[in-house]
Amino acid sequence: MGFAQGVSGLNAAASNLDIIGNNIANSGTIGYKSGTVQFSDVYAGSKAGLGTKVSSVSQNFSSGSVQSSSRALDVAIVDGDGFFRMASAGGDISYGRNGQFDVDKDGFVVNAGGLRLTGFQVGANGEVAGGSPTPLQLNTGAMPPKASTSIVSKFNLDSRETTPTVAPFDANNSASYNFSNTATVFDSLGNSHQLSTYFVKTGVNAWSSYGTADGYPLTATGAMVAPPTAAGPPTVANSVALTDGNMGFDVNGLLTAEAPSTLAGGKMSFAGLDFANGSNPMAFTADVTGTTQFGVSNDVKKLTQDGFKAGQLSSYAINGDGTVTGKYTNEQSKNLGQIVLSSFINPGGLQPKGDNVWAETAASGQPLTGAPGAGTKLGSLVGGALEQSNVDLTAELVNLIIAQRTYQANAQTVKTQDQVVQALMQMR
Repeated sequence: MGFAQGVSGLNAAASNLDIIGNNIANSGTIGYKSGTVQFSDVYAGSKAGLGTKVSSVSQNFSSGSVQSSSRALDVAIVDGDGFFRMASAGGDISYGRNGQFDVDKDGFVVNAGGLRLTGFQVGANGEVAGGSPTPLQLNTGAMPPKASTSIVSKFNLDSRETTPTVAPFDANNSASYNFSNTATVFDSLGNSHQLSTYFVKTGVNAWSSYGTADGYPLTATGAMVAPPTAAGPPTVANSVALTDGNMGFDVNGLLTAEAPSTLAGGKMSFAGLDFANGSNPMAFTADVTGTTQFGVSNDVKKLTQDGFKAGQLSSYAINGDGTVTGKYTNEQSKNLGQIVLSSFINPGGLQPKGDNVWAETAASGQPLTGAPGAGTKLGSLVGGALEQSNVDLTAELVNLIIAQRTYQANAQTVKTQDQVVQALMQMR
């Protein structure tokens, strides 16, 4: 027995202690992957081995547990072996599983080390552009207003109602109509306006509708009877029927379009609604398809419109397919970009670079990059969550005891060899 075996065992045990200690130190590091030392025996053409050596240090890329986070741009990869793809300012690409991201002053999504998360940008219409991944830069500016172009409403008009005793229609006199409803619409500058509709029963299965906008009467085509002036609006009672005739219902209470009528296909077109405030005159369609006349109370079953005021970006949300959605103070949302992921044939061949990232090598193979999603090899994303370290702390503490005993045993072989040498030197 020589010193070589014991010394090699001490070196191997020390390396094992280093890896175990590193695992324990990173048990709380987000996205950390534990390492394991692999040993091999050493022979040099003899039957007696010369000890051991560290053949490699492999990493365990199994997923860690996922825990919720209070930060909107925290994101975890689940049900897949993908990596976040990040680029440095110089264009070097790195990969990682740590999903702690922020937005820098230029709108780029970055990690703590300043690496920029890559993905697909979106076009002006909010659709993902695709193509080659680039550093993901989010548009953090305000959302411009959108003028209302469509109103979809569904009412029930009570068939038990009778014709009002007061005529003609007067919006200021509730006795001149049976039912009314108000919807908020927006002009091209994002100013809100109140569009009111009044329903008057005119006979069996027959109704007329009247309208005002901010209290101004509307013509049969939806334009104002008179534009707003400093003197104030004209008399609301001057409103005229929006339909040029009747809203008709069949014997089953379903809406029909009776001639003469602008209610074609359940829709009424409005044009020239000018509020004289610098905005474009409004032109939109009101769809009342599905309106009924049943023997129950007058009621609104559905009321939506597609306009909105300007809004500031208030928060983010990350969806399972990697799309980053911005939420705005005007209660709207839109896509700001899409995160991509990359996977490798042999992730064990990746080179650790520190700071929770790895680099591609010839051993890892080329990255397979694409959009995440359920059922893909890459996995899907969970926003507001983080993947914890996959270190099993209990197992590492047990391994620490074993490594300590191994080190002590190898030290004992060196001590024994020293005693043998001393015995030889004491021989006379």
